[in-house]
Amino acid sequence: MHRCGYVAIVGRPNVGKSTLLNRMVGQKLSITSDRPQTTRHRIVGVVTQPEAQLLFLDSPGYQTRAGGALNRVLNRTALQVAQDADVTILVCDGSHWSEADESIARQIPRSHPLLLALNKVDKVDDKARLLPLAQRLQQDYQFDEIVPISARTGRQVDELIELCARRLPEGPPLFAADALTDRSERFLASEMIREKLFRQLGDELPYQSTVEIERFEELPRLRRVFAAILVEREAQKGIVVGRGGERIRRLSQEARAELEQLFGGPVYLELFVKVKSGWADSDASLRAHGYE
Repeated sequence: MHRCGYVAIVGRPNVGKSTLLNRMVGQKLSITSDRPQTTRHRIVGVVTQPEAQLLFLDSPGYQTRAGGALNRVLNRTALQVAQDADVTILVCDGSHWSEADESIARQIPRSHPLLLALNKVDKVDDKARLLPLAQRLQQDYQFDEIVPISARTGRQVDELIELCARRLPEGPPLFAADALTDRSERFLASEMIREKLFRQLGDELPYQSTVEIERFEELPRLRRVFAAILVEREAQKGIVVGRGGERIRRLSQEARAELEQLFGGPVYLELFVKVKSGWADSDASLRAHGYE
């Protein structure tokens, strides 16, 4: 008997969903930073076992406070991921359960198994607090399983994968055994650059900023990537470029090193900044930039 199916990873921002996906796959596919809503797209991470193939779906963090077209699209994507899956993992911070956790928990469809991952337990000093929290949440929501994990260290992540695999429908694998994701190298390049942008600039740059790959060339021994960083206003362009171009040079160096590790070979990366006011203000514009 072989099993194959989709496992959604959902939760509020900054609970470690993308770190969990990367840990499960064993490869950095989904970018991470301390900023909310770093993940903006549905990303499939493929885990192939002898008797099962698990297709993990990372999703944007469900945002309950901020508005705007971009957040509406991201929230819609987060809930759609849960609806489309065969199994859903709700990830929360193991140190506490918030109103935002409750909001998304009540919106997840219960037509298929729902597992709760109490993440970041390596940072919980008093482990005795985990049991009463798990018991209370089990009573309130009737999860199929509750698993304390640490996506950062890998604690009990393999057990979580196994619990998901048992609940998948029977079926043949949908991806080749060596596949890691459904996303193209072009997409992964834009995400890795955006991660460096968010990590370097933090709150200096509005969260609507993004990265657009204008050219991606795959040569025999080299990948050539030409990417535009989109900002909303002319003043923000100077923030990204920095004094004498110092900041964008550092950003390019860090992103290129990440891409060379990801692709396993040399990368030529050219970054520039474009002002594109209002690109995140409407659903139509967001779809044009690859948002579902």
